[in-house]
Amino acid sequence: MIPVSEALDRLFALVAPLPVEEVGLTAGLGRVLRAPVTARRDQPPFSASAMDGYAIRDTDCAQGTRLTVIGEAAAGHAFSGIVGPGEAVRIFTGAPVPEGADRVVIQEDTTRDGDAVILGPGISDNRNIRPLGADFRVGDALAAPRLLRPADIALAAAMNADRLTVSRRPEVAIIATGDELVAPGGDPRPDQIIASNAYGLHGIVAQAGGTPRLLPIAGDSMAALRQAFDLARGADIVLTIGGASVGDHDLVGAAAAEAGMERAFWKVALRPGKPLMAGRFGEALLLGLPGNPVSSMVCAHVFLVPLIRALSGLPPAAAPRRRARLAAPLAANGPREHYLRAASGPDGVTAFSKQDSSLLSVLSDADCLIVQPPHDPARDAGEMVEIISL
Repeated sequence: MIPVSEALDRLFALVAPLPVEEVGLTAGLGRVLRAPVTARRDQPPFSASAMDGYAIRDTDCAQGTRLTVIGEAAAGHAFSGIVGPGEAVRIFTGAPVPEGADRVVIQEDTTRDGDAVILGPGISDNRNIRPLGADFRVGDALAAPRLLRPADIALAAAMNADRLTVSRRPEVAIIATGDELVAPGGDPRPDQIIASNAYGLHGIVAQAGGTPRLLPIAGDSMAALRQAFDLARGADIVLTIGGASVGDHDLVGAAAAEAGMERAFWKVALRPGKPLMAGRFGEALLLGLPGNPVSSMVCAHVFLVPLIRALSGLPPAAAPRRRARLAAPLAANGPREHYLRAASGPDGVTAFSKQDSSLLSVLSDADCLIVQPPHDPARDAGEMVEIISL
């Protein structure tokens, strides 16, 4: 068995970022930006009023001053004249500040009297003007690579970009294996179970930015697995579930080798999920996950999601971890890195008492995984641990 860190390194050595494509702004969310977006104009493109009020000259800013209102400026409707001594322009938030004006006095600090405005007491030192280019200037860039969030899309739009250069989404072919499996909604025999893993993995792939392709369940025969691998051709990742161990009916490794897989590793020192297999599969990468539901999904968070992100052009990196305080004691760990399902609360994180790798209900209740290093001693409530958010 190899440690998790080595398994990740071997996985990352097998992949290179996928080709790029151009998409519109509304299709960019959750994609990986591969080329910088460069601003085509300053933002704001003019000095703009930050408040509703009156644009005036600094020399006229004194309590009791009476100014002649010579016009109005609103967002999208600039005042074309010049503000001279003893003059003011009624201005609204977002409007260009007229030439000659140095500040905006908010309307609450003024009194309107027909065509004049009188400045009141307590005028703030704040000029209430957003300077030209205060947000960004022409040539400033939204750097790549980056996973695009809503704020990034808004920034790209403000920079006057209508297209984004992003990675093609990694396509992941998902193959559940085993004679015991029946698709949800089917009519299983007493000795069969419902194939749940594939649907959870479908969600993980989609959430990570990949394009999942759910293939038919493959039975425990070389012929069925050959057919499944043929159907998976063209995918960037071929994801198998179950059949990667050493039992008489565990045929995935042999079938994958027959189909041309060059194995990178088999068995990783973690729990749940020791029987994990990976290798190059033609132009694709094959990742063989354990059959137990929780094992397969935990391994997906630890290995598959970082793999999808690396294929999408982000720097290769393990799943992000953060420090959290234990709300309850934690027993000592054995020789394998342990990913315990846990729930967070106001006092910290608590590992569930049941950690069996078949219990999907526990995983459904969990919002994080506590990562316990090999041979980690028992921990008391209040100690710090590393967690992966789910």
